[in-house]
Amino acid sequence: MTAHTDPLVSTEWLAARLGDPKVKIIDASFKMPGVLPLPAEDYLAAHIPGAVFFDVEAVSDHTSPLPHMYPTAEQFARDVEALGISSGDTVVAYDAGGWAAAPRAWWMFLSFGHADIRILDGGLKKWMAEGRPTEAGKPTIVPGRFSAELDPSFIRSRDQLVANLDSSAEQVIDARGAPRFDGSVAEPRPGLRAGHIPGSRNLPYNELIDPATGTMKPLDEMRHAFEKAGLDLGRPVVTTCGSGVSAAVLTLALYRLGVRGSALYDGSWSEWGLQDGPPIATGAA
Repeated sequence: MTAHTDPLVSTEWLAARLGDPKVKIIDASFKMPGVLPLPAEDYLAAHIPGAVFFDVEAVSDHTSPLPHMYPTAEQFARDVEALGISSGDTVVAYDAGGWAAAPRAWWMFLSFGHADIRILDGGLKKWMAEGRPTEAGKPTIVPGRFSAELDPSFIRSRDQLVANLDSSAEQVIDARGAPRFDGSVAEPRPGLRAGHIPGSRNLPYNELIDPATGTMKPLDEMRHAFEKAGLDLGRPVVTTCGSGVSAAVLTLALYRLGVRGSALYDGSWSEWGLQDGPPIATGAA
């Protein structure tokens, strides 16, 4: 990774560009259902100056019963324009510091053809710990002009993952915690079975984050973590999680390790774990 190719940017990098009209900052913070205060409320209380709120729930397919599935390209463009973002802008995504959704926003922008998208390493937590400025309330937004076209190779469907059970053409790695992966605890979303996709591997996404700084761990440590989980970085890989959000942390790490062609299972366990869903496995990988 070089400074030009690495999707991560530092707090110093972003601080030097505050106020640049071509750099658009989005707060993509996300929480599990029922956790209060809501991410939008946290955003209104304090956010990086000039940031707009990228609501993962809002920028999604509202016709689907599944949580925050990918929207159409037309909707994505419309929603992004409403945030004041244009196709020629550099977009910087951050979240509250738990790495829950900034990588999801990054992957969505890439999926819809916008390559100039970065992620703030350490997020708002690191920004505030360094005493950097924040502001409250809603900013005034001038709508942008954004074009989007979905590259379907960035995401996978349930049918594709079912077909992969027989072919094993793609490795599958799950970002959920080990107790959820092995099925020893109930899923936080009611009504879902417990366990994992047969043949998948497990690497909880928080194992890629330095707990002291909130930044991503060094590349060699992340490479070791994937290899320890049983992943061959030379073969295609699909990331999955509870609902297609934290899986993008693994996708980001793989991208930073030079892996290309990886994909994200959008429905993830919210779809696979349904009572009438495909076969499941329990226990360790």
